[in-house]
Amino acid sequence: MAGLTGTFPFKLLLSRPKPPPPSPPLTLSSFNSKLLALRLCNPNFLTPSPQVSAAIRPTSARYGGPRGFSRSPEVDDDDDEALDLSTVRSATVRLIDAQQNMVGVVPKSEAIQMAEVAELDLVILSPDAEPPVVRIMDYDKYRYELQKKKRGQQKKTAASRMDLKVLKMGYNIDIHDYTVRLKAAKKFLKDGDKVKVIVNLKGRENEFRNNAIELIRRFQNDVGELAIEASKNFRERNIYIILSPNKAVLQKAQEPPKQNEAVNEVSAGV
Repeated sequence: MAGLTGTFPFKLLLSRPKPPPPSPPLTLSSFNSKLLALRLCNPNFLTPSPQVSAAIRPTSARYGGPRGFSRSPEVDDDDDEALDLSTVRSATVRLIDAQQNMVGVVPKSEAIQMAEVAELDLVILSPDAEPPVVRIMDYDKYRYELQKKKRGQQKKTAASRMDLKVLKMGYNIDIHDYTVRLKAAKKFLKDGDKVKVIVNLKGRENEFRNNAIELIRRFQNDVGELAIEASKNFRERNIYIILSPNKAVLQKAQEPPKQNEAVNEVSAGV
């Protein structure tokens, strides 16, 4: 061993190898989940990849157009039920197409496909029928037409509804007050409202019942053809009569006067 005085043909590596450079920090913007195939672009929102979008398509019956599968914020619970195909357990449905023609019983998937092709909505009309009845339509337009029709019916109902106006008098009312109430009654009747005329008798005033009845009859006569008698009560202390508008007279008064054709012909000849 003492005679080994030469140098070694290699160097001894006594130092530790350098560690590899650290990998860049993991951020949500670059993280891709292989498990769900989701790209996390924002910590608060998840955007599914096209493969997952096809797998998790909702069972809503709203299809087509830029609306996609989104719900309008003004859609209420009834609309949700009409557009939710998950409530339809049957594999077949009775389909009505966009032209309101009865297509017949078809598979539910075929009805969905037809709605997608037409870019319209598939609406559940009768979920309890066997099979359920569905229809292809523009549901927003359908709802608008229903609301418009409902508003029209409400306007007609309000126009045909009569309010009851009450006018009170004493059996010994003076001329001025009587005239004011008579004028008000005529105005109410022309507006299409009923008028209830009451004569209150308090205590010993019941002795003047005949005067009160005569006053009401006089009031009715002064109103004239504008009103017809609807009901009356001359037995209790509060004697009253209810007058309804005479629609025939009011309608006649609203019609424009007819021009005299003969006079017009003579004027033209002159």
